[in-house]
Amino acid sequence: MSEKTSVLKSKLFWVGILYFAEGFPLGLFYDVFPVHFRQLGVDLREIGFLSLLGLAWTIKFLWAPAVDHYRHHRRWMFVADLAMGGTLLFLAMHAGFGPPTWIAIALFTLLSATNDTAIDGYTIEQLDRGELGLANGIRIGMYRVGMLSAGFILILSDVLKWQGAYLAAAGLLAVLGVVCLNAPKEKDIQLRKPLTLVREFRNIFFHPRAFGVILLFALGTLWLVDQAAHWSMRQANFWWFAFGVAGLLLTISILRESHAQRTQTSNADKLTEGPMFGALLEMLQRPTIWPVIGFVLLFKLGDASMGFMVKPFWVDSGFTATQIGLVSVNIGLALSILGGIAGGWFTDRVGIFHALWILGIAQAVSNLGYVWAASVIPPATAGLPLEGWHQGVMYGASAVESFTGGLGTAAFLSFLMAIVDKKHSATEYALLSSLFALSRHVAGYASGFGAHYFGYAPYFLLTFFLSFPAYFLLPWVRTMLDRTMRTTAGAPQ
Repeated sequence: MSEKTSVLKSKLFWVGILYFAEGFPLGLFYDVFPVHFRQLGVDLREIGFLSLLGLAWTIKFLWAPAVDHYRHHRRWMFVADLAMGGTLLFLAMHAGFGPPTWIAIALFTLLSATNDTAIDGYTIEQLDRGELGLANGIRIGMYRVGMLSAGFILILSDVLKWQGAYLAAAGLLAVLGVVCLNAPKEKDIQLRKPLTLVREFRNIFFHPRAFGVILLFALGTLWLVDQAAHWSMRQANFWWFAFGVAGLLLTISILRESHAQRTQTSNADKLTEGPMFGALLEMLQRPTIWPVIGFVLLFKLGDASMGFMVKPFWVDSGFTATQIGLVSVNIGLALSILGGIAGGWFTDRVGIFHALWILGIAQAVSNLGYVWAASVIPPATAGLPLEGWHQGVMYGASAVESFTGGLGTAAFLSFLMAIVDKKHSATEYALLSSLFALSRHVAGYASGFGAHYFGYAPYFLLTFFLSFPAYFLLPWVRTMLDRTMRTTAGAPQ
Protein backbone atom coordinates (compact mmCIF):
# COMPACT_ATOMS: atom_id res chain seq x y z
CA MET A 1 0.00 0.00 0.00
CA SER A 2 1.48 3.38 -0.99
CA GLU A 3 2.05 6.12 1.57
CA LYS A 4 -0.38 8.40 -0.27
CA THR A 5 -3.18 5.84 -0.11
CA SER A 6 -2.51 5.25 3.59
CA VAL A 7 -2.70 8.98 4.34
CA LEU A 8 -5.88 9.36 2.31
CA LYS A 9 -7.56 6.50 4.16
CA SER A 10 -6.51 8.06 7.45
CA LYS A 11 -8.05 11.36 6.45
CA LEU A 12 -11.30 9.71 5.41
CA PHE A 13 -11.42 7.88 8.75
CA TRP A 14 -11.15 11.17 10.62
CA VAL A 15 -13.69 12.85 8.36
CA GLY A 16 -16.16 10.10 9.26
CA ILE A 17 -15.49 10.42 13.01
CA LEU A 18 -15.65 14.21 13.03
CA TYR A 19 -18.89 14.46 11.08
CA PHE A 20 -20.53 11.77 13.17
CA ALA A 21 -19.61 13.98 16.13
CA GLU A 22 -21.13 16.95 14.30
CA GLY A 23 -24.40 15.25 13.42
CA PHE A 24 -25.16 13.61 16.79
CA PRO A 25 -25.91 16.85 18.73
CA LEU A 26 -28.20 18.06 15.96
CA GLY A 27 -30.15 14.79 16.20
CA LEU A 28 -30.49 15.26 19.95
CA PHE A 29 -31.90 18.75 19.44
CA TYR A 30 -34.44 17.89 16.74
CA ASP A 31 -35.42 14.34 17.71
CA VAL A 32 -34.83 13.86 21.45
CA PHE A 33 -35.61 17.14 23.20
CA PRO A 34 -39.11 17.59 21.67
CA VAL A 35 -40.12 14.02 22.65
CA HIS A 36 -38.83 14.41 26.21
CA PHE A 37 -40.56 17.73 26.79
CA ARG A 38 -43.84 16.56 25.31
CA GLN A 39 -43.77 13.56 27.63
CA LEU A 40 -43.37 16.05 30.47
CA GLY A 41 -46.58 17.70 29.29
CA VAL A 42 -44.94 20.84 27.95
CA ASP A 43 -47.24 22.96 25.78
CA LEU A 44 -46.78 22.50 22.03
CA ARG A 45 -46.23 26.24 21.59
CA GLU A 46 -43.31 26.16 23.99
CA ILE A 47 -41.83 23.13 22.24
CA GLY A 48 -42.20 24.93 18.92
CA PHE A 49 -40.35 27.89 20.40
CA LEU A 50 -37.32 25.59 20.71
CA SER A 51 -36.75 26.17 17.00
CA LEU A 52 -35.72 29.71 17.87
CA LEU A 53 -32.75 28.32 19.77
CA GLY A 54 -31.74 26.43 16.65
CA LEU A 55 -30.80 29.79 15.12
CA ALA A 56 -27.32 29.18 16.51
CA TRP A 57 -26.59 26.89 13.55
CA THR A 58 -27.75 29.59 11.12
CA ILE A 59 -25.78 32.53 12.53
CA LYS A 60 -22.63 30.69 13.62
CA PHE A 61 -20.67 32.82 11.16
CA LEU A 62 -20.86 35.63 13.76
CA TRP A 63 -18.40 33.91 16.10
CA ALA A 64 -16.61 31.75 13.53
CA PRO A 65 -13.80 34.39 13.33
CA ALA A 66 -12.89 33.50 16.93
CA VAL A 67 -12.21 29.91 15.85
CA ASP A 68 -9.97 31.13 13.03
CA HIS A 69 -8.22 33.64 15.29
CA TYR A 70 -7.43 31.35 18.22
CA ARG A 71 -7.16 28.20 16.08
CA HIS A 72 -6.46 24.90 17.93
CA HIS A 73 -9.59 23.42 16.32
CA ARG A 74 -9.27 20.13 18.20
CA ARG A 75 -9.42 21.96 21.53
CA TRP A 76 -12.57 23.77 20.43
CA MET A 77 -14.12 20.37 19.58
CA PHE A 78 -12.99 18.82 22.86
CA VAL A 79 -14.29 21.65 25.04
CA ALA A 80 -17.55 21.91 23.08
CA ASP A 81 -18.25 18.18 23.36
CA LEU A 82 -17.51 18.09 27.09
CA ALA A 83 -19.60 21.19 27.72
CA MET A 84 -22.52 19.75 25.70
CA GLY A 85 -22.24 16.63 27.84
CA GLY A 86 -22.40 18.86 30.90
CA THR A 87 -25.66 20.42 29.72
CA LEU A 88 -27.11 16.94 29.24
CA LEU A 89 -26.05 16.02 32.78
CA PHE A 90 -27.90 19.10 33.97
CA LEU A 91 -31.03 18.01 32.07
CA ALA A 92 -30.69 14.53 33.59
CA MET A 93 -30.67 15.98 37.12
CA HIS A 94 -33.15 18.80 36.57
CA ALA A 95 -36.78 17.70 36.56
CA GLY A 96 -39.28 19.98 34.91
CA PHE A 97 -39.24 22.61 32.21
CA GLY A 98 -38.42 26.20 33.03
CA PRO A 99 -35.91 29.03 32.50
CA PRO A 100 -32.90 26.90 33.60
CA THR A 101 -33.82 24.32 30.96
CA TRP A 102 -34.12 26.99 28.30
CA ILE A 103 -30.68 28.33 29.23
CA ALA A 104 -29.19 24.82 29.13
CA ILE A 105 -30.60 24.12 25.67
CA ALA A 106 -29.51 27.53 24.37
CA LEU A 107 -26.00 26.79 25.62
CA PHE A 108 -26.17 23.34 24.01
CA THR A 109 -27.03 24.80 20.59
CA LEU A 110 -24.30 27.47 20.82
CA LEU A 111 -21.74 24.82 21.71
CA SER A 112 -22.90 22.51 18.92
CA ALA A 113 -22.73 25.30 16.34
CA THR A 114 -19.24 26.20 17.55
CA ASN A 115 -18.23 22.56 17.30
CA ASP A 116 -19.53 22.48 13.72
CA THR A 117 -17.46 25.55 12.87
CA ALA A 118 -14.27 24.05 14.32
CA ILE A 119 -14.82 20.72 12.53
CA ASP A 120 -15.49 22.39 9.17
CA GLY A 121 -12.43 24.63 9.47
CA TYR A 122 -10.20 21.76 10.57
CA THR A 123 -11.40 19.47 7.77
CA ILE A 124 -10.89 22.08 5.05
CA GLU A 125 -7.33 22.68 6.22
CA GLN A 126 -6.50 18.96 6.33
CA LEU A 127 -7.84 17.96 2.93
CA ASP A 128 -6.14 18.46 -0.41
CA ARG A 129 -8.24 19.49 -3.36
CA GLY A 130 -8.16 16.06 -4.97
CA GLU A 131 -9.56 14.49 -1.79
CA LEU A 132 -12.57 16.80 -1.33
CA GLY A 133 -15.06 14.76 -3.36
CA LEU A 134 -14.84 11.40 -1.62
CA ALA A 135 -14.31 13.11 1.73
CA ASN A 136 -17.58 14.97 1.29
CA GLY A 137 -19.33 11.73 0.36
CA ILE A 138 -18.12 10.21 3.64
CA ARG A 139 -19.03 13.41 5.40
CA ILE A 140 -22.64 13.35 4.14
CA GLY A 141 -23.10 9.74 5.21
CA MET A 142 -21.52 9.93 8.67
CA TYR A 143 -23.20 13.24 9.48
CA ARG A 144 -26.59 11.66 8.88
CA VAL A 145 -25.61 8.52 10.76
CA GLY A 146 -24.74 10.78 13.68
CA MET A 147 -28.16 12.40 13.50
CA LEU A 148 -29.90 9.02 13.30
CA SER A 149 -27.90 7.77 16.30
CA ALA A 150 -29.88 10.15 18.45
CA GLY A 151 -32.78 7.75 17.87
CA PHE A 152 -31.01 5.20 20.06
CA ILE A 153 -31.16 7.74 22.90
CA LEU A 154 -34.94 7.76 22.46
CA ILE A 155 -34.98 3.96 22.70
CA LEU A 156 -32.82 4.09 25.84
CA SER A 157 -35.28 6.51 27.42
CA ASP A 158 -37.87 3.70 27.54
CA VAL A 159 -35.36 1.34 29.14
CA LEU A 160 -33.26 3.59 31.39
CA LYS A 161 -35.70 6.50 31.77
CA TRP A 162 -34.66 9.98 30.71
CA GLN A 163 -31.93 10.32 33.32
CA GLY A 164 -30.17 7.21 32.04
CA ALA A 165 -30.65 8.23 28.41
CA TYR A 166 -29.11 11.66 28.97
CA LEU A 167 -26.23 10.11 30.91
CA ALA A 168 -25.56 7.78 27.97
CA ALA A 169 -25.65 10.69 25.51
CA ALA A 170 -23.33 12.74 27.74
CA GLY A 171 -20.93 9.80 27.92
CA LEU A 172 -20.89 9.44 24.13
CA LEU A 173 -20.18 13.16 23.72
CA ALA A 174 -17.30 12.90 26.19
CA VAL A 175 -15.84 9.99 24.23
CA LEU A 176 -16.22 11.91 20.98
CA GLY A 177 -14.50 14.91 22.52
CA VAL A 178 -11.50 12.82 23.56
CA VAL A 179 -11.34 11.16 20.15
CA CYS A 180 -11.49 14.52 18.34
CA LEU A 181 -8.72 15.85 20.58
CA ASN A 182 -6.52 13.01 19.30
CA ALA A 183 -7.12 13.73 15.62
CA PRO A 184 -4.03 14.64 13.54
CA LYS A 185 -2.51 17.97 14.48
CA GLU A 186 -3.76 21.12 12.76
CA LYS A 187 -1.78 22.49 9.85
CA ASP A 188 0.71 25.23 10.70
CA ILE A 189 -0.82 28.25 8.99
CA GLN A 190 0.76 31.65 9.59
CA LEU A 191 -1.76 34.39 10.26
CA ARG A 192 -1.16 38.10 10.26
CA LYS A 193 -1.60 39.83 13.58
CA PRO A 194 -5.07 41.35 13.31
CA LEU A 195 -6.26 44.73 14.44
CA THR A 196 -8.05 45.12 17.73
CA LEU A 197 -11.83 44.90 17.56
CA VAL A 198 -12.22 48.60 18.43
CA ARG A 199 -9.75 49.64 15.74
CA GLU A 200 -11.50 47.42 13.23
CA PHE A 201 -14.89 49.02 13.87
CA ARG A 202 -13.34 52.48 13.66
CA ASN A 203 -11.69 51.73 10.32
CA ILE A 204 -14.87 50.24 8.88
CA PHE A 205 -17.01 53.15 10.08
CA PHE A 206 -14.77 55.66 8.29
CA HIS A 207 -14.86 53.60 5.10
CA PRO A 208 -18.47 54.02 3.86
CA ARG A 209 -18.35 51.29 1.19
CA ALA A 210 -17.13 48.70 3.67
CA PHE A 211 -19.53 50.02 6.29
CA GLY A 212 -22.41 49.70 3.84
CA VAL A 213 -21.50 46.06 3.21
CA ILE A 214 -21.44 45.37 6.95
CA LEU A 215 -24.81 47.09 7.40
CA LEU A 216 -26.32 44.90 4.65
CA PHE A 217 -24.75 41.90 6.32
CA ALA A 218 -26.27 42.93 9.66
CA LEU A 219 -29.71 43.45 8.11
CA GLY A 220 -29.51 40.03 6.47
CA THR A 221 -28.64 38.45 9.79
CA LEU A 222 -31.53 40.31 11.43
CA TRP A 223 -33.86 38.96 8.75
CA LEU A 224 -32.71 35.38 9.44
CA VAL A 225 -33.36 35.84 13.15
CA ASP A 226 -36.75 37.43 12.46
CA GLN A 227 -37.84 34.38 10.47
CA ALA A 228 -37.76 32.41 13.74
CA ALA A 229 -38.44 35.12 16.34
CA HIS A 230 -41.15 36.93 14.28
CA TRP A 231 -40.31 40.31 15.79
CA SER A 232 -41.63 42.11 12.70
CA MET A 233 -45.07 40.55 13.22
CA ARG A 234 -45.31 41.83 16.80
CA GLN A 235 -43.69 45.24 16.36
CA ALA A 236 -45.26 47.78 14.03
CA ASN A 237 -42.85 49.36 11.54
CA PHE A 238 -40.07 47.00 12.62
CA TRP A 239 -38.30 47.00 9.26
CA TRP A 240 -38.86 50.71 8.69
CA PHE A 241 -37.03 51.33 11.95
CA ALA A 242 -34.23 48.87 11.14
CA PHE A 243 -33.57 50.34 7.68
CA GLY A 244 -33.91 53.85 9.06
CA VAL A 245 -31.22 53.27 11.67
CA ALA A 246 -28.96 51.63 9.07
CA GLY A 247 -29.48 54.54 6.69
CA LEU A 248 -28.73 57.10 9.41
CA LEU A 249 -25.50 55.32 10.41
CA LEU A 250 -24.38 55.10 6.78
CA THR A 251 -25.10 58.81 6.26
CA ILE A 252 -22.99 59.69 9.31
CA SER A 253 -20.20 57.48 7.99
CA ILE A 254 -20.24 59.29 4.65
CA LEU A 255 -20.30 62.73 6.27
CA ARG A 256 -17.43 61.90 8.64
CA GLU A 257 -15.18 60.61 5.91
CA SER A 258 -12.47 63.16 5.26
CA HIS A 259 -9.64 63.10 2.78
CA ALA A 260 -7.16 62.08 5.47
CA GLN A 261 -9.44 59.37 6.75
CA ARG A 262 -9.93 58.04 3.23
CA THR A 263 -6.20 57.80 2.81
CA GLN A 264 -5.84 55.94 6.09
CA THR A 265 -8.73 53.56 5.97
CA SER A 266 -9.17 52.77 2.29
CA ASN A 267 -6.17 50.45 2.48
CA ALA A 268 -7.54 46.99 1.79
CA ASP A 269 -5.04 45.38 4.15
CA LYS A 270 -6.29 47.47 7.06
CA LEU A 271 -9.87 46.46 6.43
CA THR A 272 -9.11 42.79 5.92
CA GLU A 273 -6.99 42.42 9.05
CA GLY A 274 -9.92 42.90 11.41
CA PRO A 275 -10.79 40.02 13.75
CA MET A 276 -14.56 40.22 13.19
CA PHE A 277 -15.21 41.19 9.56
CA GLY A 278 -11.75 40.92 8.04
CA ALA A 279 -12.39 37.54 6.42
CA LEU A 280 -15.71 38.73 4.95
CA LEU A 281 -14.21 41.90 3.50
CA GLU A 282 -11.21 40.01 2.12
CA MET A 283 -13.48 37.45 0.48
CA LEU A 284 -15.62 40.18 -1.11
CA GLN A 285 -12.53 41.74 -2.71
CA ARG A 286 -11.69 38.63 -4.71
CA PRO A 287 -12.27 38.70 -8.47
CA THR A 288 -15.52 37.04 -9.60
CA ILE A 289 -16.77 36.66 -6.00
CA TRP A 290 -20.19 38.19 -6.68
CA PRO A 291 -21.10 35.80 -9.52
CA VAL A 292 -19.81 32.97 -7.33
CA ILE A 293 -22.09 34.09 -4.48
CA GLY A 294 -24.95 34.06 -6.98
CA PHE A 295 -23.99 30.51 -7.93
CA VAL A 296 -24.01 29.44 -4.27
CA LEU A 297 -27.51 30.86 -3.92
CA LEU A 298 -28.82 29.27 -7.12
CA PHE A 299 -27.14 25.89 -7.59
CA LYS A 300 -29.53 23.94 -5.34
CA LEU A 301 -32.52 26.17 -6.04
CA GLY A 302 -34.47 23.59 -8.06
CA ASP A 303 -33.79 20.87 -5.52
CA ALA A 304 -34.71 23.09 -2.56
CA SER A 305 -37.84 24.46 -4.26
CA MET A 306 -39.27 20.98 -4.74
CA GLY A 307 -38.02 19.30 -1.56
CA PHE A 308 -40.41 20.87 0.93
CA MET A 309 -43.47 19.99 -1.17
CA VAL A 310 -42.62 16.31 -1.70
CA LYS A 311 -44.09 15.03 1.59
CA PRO A 312 -47.40 16.95 1.16
CA PHE A 313 -47.64 15.48 -2.35
CA TRP A 314 -47.28 11.97 -0.93
CA VAL A 315 -50.03 12.68 1.61
CA ASP A 316 -52.39 14.18 -0.96
CA SER A 317 -51.81 11.17 -3.21
CA GLY A 318 -53.09 8.81 -0.50
CA PHE A 319 -49.87 7.31 0.86
CA THR A 320 -49.82 6.36 4.53
CA ALA A 321 -47.37 7.69 7.10
CA THR A 322 -45.75 4.25 7.21
CA GLN A 323 -45.15 4.26 3.44
CA ILE A 324 -43.79 7.79 3.57
CA GLY A 325 -41.50 6.99 6.48
CA LEU A 326 -40.18 3.74 5.01
CA VAL A 327 -39.64 4.81 1.40
CA SER A 328 -39.29 8.58 1.32
CA VAL A 329 -37.43 8.95 4.62
CA ASN A 330 -35.55 5.75 5.51
CA ILE A 331 -34.79 4.30 2.08
CA GLY A 332 -34.40 7.82 0.75
CA LEU A 333 -31.81 8.56 3.40
CA ALA A 334 -29.81 5.46 2.51
CA LEU A 335 -29.92 6.34 -1.19
CA SER A 336 -28.84 9.93 -0.55
CA ILE A 337 -25.84 8.62 1.42
CA LEU A 338 -24.95 6.28 -1.46
CA GLY A 339 -25.41 9.17 -3.86
CA GLY A 340 -23.09 11.32 -1.76
CA ILE A 341 -20.35 8.67 -1.80
CA ALA A 342 -20.77 8.08 -5.54
CA GLY A 343 -20.83 11.81 -6.22
CA GLY A 344 -17.71 12.31 -4.13
CA TRP A 345 -15.88 9.56 -6.01
CA PHE A 346 -16.96 11.07 -9.34
CA THR A 347 -15.90 14.57 -8.24
CA ASP A 348 -12.38 13.38 -7.42
CA ARG A 349 -12.13 11.64 -10.80
CA VAL A 350 -13.33 14.42 -13.12
CA GLY A 351 -12.63 17.52 -11.04
CA ILE A 352 -14.94 19.83 -9.11
CA PHE A 353 -15.95 22.05 -12.04
CA HIS A 354 -17.03 19.22 -14.34
CA ALA A 355 -18.73 17.41 -11.46
CA LEU A 356 -20.76 20.53 -10.63
CA TRP A 357 -22.41 20.85 -14.01
CA ILE A 358 -22.70 17.12 -14.78
CA LEU A 359 -24.12 16.11 -11.41
CA GLY A 360 -26.18 19.30 -11.33
CA ILE A 361 -27.94 18.13 -14.51
CA ALA A 362 -28.61 14.74 -12.92
CA GLN A 363 -30.00 16.50 -9.87
CA ALA A 364 -32.30 18.61 -12.05
CA VAL A 365 -33.51 15.77 -14.26
CA SER A 366 -34.61 13.81 -11.19
CA ASN A 367 -37.31 16.45 -10.59
CA LEU A 368 -38.98 15.25 -13.78
CA GLY A 369 -39.72 11.95 -12.02
CA TYR A 370 -42.03 13.79 -9.66
CA VAL A 371 -43.52 15.72 -12.59
CA TRP A 372 -44.48 12.35 -14.08
CA ALA A 373 -45.78 11.06 -10.76
CA ALA A 374 -47.89 14.17 -10.20
CA SER A 375 -49.25 13.88 -13.75
CA VAL A 376 -50.41 10.25 -13.51
CA ILE A 377 -51.33 9.77 -9.83
CA PRO A 378 -54.77 11.22 -9.08
CA PRO A 379 -55.57 12.93 -5.77
CA ALA A 380 -56.47 10.52 -2.99
CA THR A 381 -60.06 9.34 -2.81
CA ALA A 382 -61.36 8.18 0.57
CA GLY A 383 -61.79 4.42 0.76
CA LEU A 384 -60.05 3.66 -2.53
CA PRO A 385 -56.66 1.91 -2.38
CA LEU A 386 -53.70 3.10 -4.40
CA GLU A 387 -53.05 1.24 -7.62
CA GLY A 388 -49.86 -0.79 -7.62
CA TRP A 389 -48.30 0.96 -10.60
CA HIS A 390 -48.99 4.35 -9.04
CA GLN A 391 -47.02 3.24 -6.00
CA GLY A 392 -44.22 2.06 -8.27
CA VAL A 393 -44.06 5.44 -10.04
CA MET A 394 -43.88 7.30 -6.73
CA TYR A 395 -41.28 4.98 -5.24
CA GLY A 396 -39.17 5.24 -8.39
CA ALA A 397 -39.36 9.05 -8.40
CA SER A 398 -38.37 9.10 -4.72
CA ALA A 399 -35.41 6.76 -5.22
CA VAL A 400 -33.99 8.71 -8.15
CA GLU A 401 -34.48 12.08 -6.43
CA SER A 402 -32.80 10.92 -3.22
CA PHE A 403 -29.79 9.41 -5.01
CA THR A 404 -29.20 12.34 -7.36
CA GLY A 405 -29.65 14.80 -4.49
CA GLY A 406 -26.68 13.11 -2.83
CA LEU A 407 -24.70 13.34 -6.07
CA GLY A 408 -25.22 17.07 -6.38
CA THR A 409 -24.61 17.77 -2.70
CA ALA A 410 -21.21 16.03 -2.74
CA ALA A 411 -20.00 18.14 -5.67
CA PHE A 412 -21.44 21.34 -4.21
CA LEU A 413 -19.86 20.90 -0.77
CA SER A 414 -16.54 20.11 -2.42
CA PHE A 415 -16.84 23.36 -4.34
CA LEU A 416 -17.51 25.37 -1.17
CA MET A 417 -14.53 23.81 0.57
CA ALA A 418 -12.28 24.37 -2.46
CA ILE A 419 -12.83 28.13 -2.77
CA VAL A 420 -12.31 29.19 0.86
CA ASP A 421 -9.00 30.62 2.03
CA LYS A 422 -7.49 28.15 4.49
CA LYS A 423 -6.31 31.04 6.67
CA HIS A 424 -9.97 31.83 7.34
CA SER A 425 -11.50 28.44 6.57
CA ALA A 426 -13.94 28.32 9.51
CA THR A 427 -15.28 31.83 8.90
CA GLU A 428 -15.55 31.68 5.13
CA TYR A 429 -17.13 28.25 5.07
CA ALA A 430 -19.64 29.32 7.74
CA LEU A 431 -20.54 32.36 5.63
CA LEU A 432 -20.94 30.40 2.40
CA SER A 433 -22.93 27.60 4.02
CA SER A 434 -25.22 30.19 5.65
CA LEU A 435 -25.80 31.73 2.22
CA PHE A 436 -26.77 28.30 0.94
CA ALA A 437 -29.09 27.81 3.93
CA LEU A 438 -30.66 31.20 3.22
CA SER A 439 -31.55 30.25 -0.36
CA ARG A 440 -32.96 26.91 0.83
CA HIS A 441 -35.07 28.66 3.45
CA VAL A 442 -36.49 31.21 0.99
CA ALA A 443 -37.16 28.51 -1.62
CA GLY A 444 -38.95 26.36 0.93
CA TYR A 445 -41.11 29.30 1.99
CA ALA A 446 -42.06 30.15 -1.59
CA SER A 447 -42.71 26.52 -2.56
CA GLY A 448 -46.02 26.41 -0.69
CA PHE A 449 -47.40 29.27 -2.78
CA GLY A 450 -46.15 27.69 -6.00
CA ALA A 451 -47.69 24.28 -5.32
CA HIS A 452 -50.95 25.88 -4.16
CA TYR A 453 -51.49 28.13 -7.16
CA PHE A 454 -49.98 25.99 -9.94
CA GLY A 455 -50.72 22.47 -8.71
CA TYR A 456 -48.11 19.80 -8.07
CA ALA A 457 -47.23 18.75 -11.63
CA PRO A 458 -46.78 22.27 -13.11
CA TYR A 459 -44.90 23.42 -10.02
CA PHE A 460 -42.53 20.44 -10.06
CA LEU A 461 -41.88 21.17 -13.74
CA LEU A 462 -41.04 24.76 -12.79
CA THR A 463 -38.49 23.51 -10.25
CA PHE A 464 -36.73 21.64 -13.07
CA PHE A 465 -36.17 24.93 -14.91
CA LEU A 466 -35.15 26.68 -11.69
CA SER A 467 -32.12 24.39 -11.60
CA PHE A 468 -30.46 26.07 -14.59
CA PRO A 469 -30.01 29.82 -13.91
CA ALA A 470 -26.87 28.87 -11.94
CA TYR A 471 -25.34 27.47 -15.12
CA PHE A 472 -25.02 31.00 -16.57
CA LEU A 473 -22.53 31.71 -13.78
CA LEU A 474 -20.27 28.71 -14.47
CA PRO A 475 -17.57 30.73 -16.29
CA TRP A 476 -16.96 32.77 -13.12
CA VAL A 477 -17.07 29.59 -11.04
CA ARG A 478 -14.34 28.09 -13.20
CA THR A 479 -12.25 31.24 -12.86
CA MET A 480 -12.57 31.13 -9.08
CA LEU A 481 -11.61 27.45 -8.94
CA ASP A 482 -8.59 28.01 -11.18
CA ARG A 483 -7.52 30.98 -9.08
CA THR A 484 -7.74 29.09 -5.80
CA MET A 485 -5.80 26.19 -7.33
CA ARG A 486 -2.97 28.53 -8.33
CA THR A 487 -3.04 30.20 -4.92
CA THR A 488 -2.89 26.87 -3.11
CA ALA A 489 0.00 25.77 -5.26
CA GLY A 490 1.87 28.95 -4.40
CA ALA A 491 1.70 30.46 -7.89
CA PRO A 492 1.13 34.19 -8.31
CA GLN A 493 -2.51 35.18 -8.31
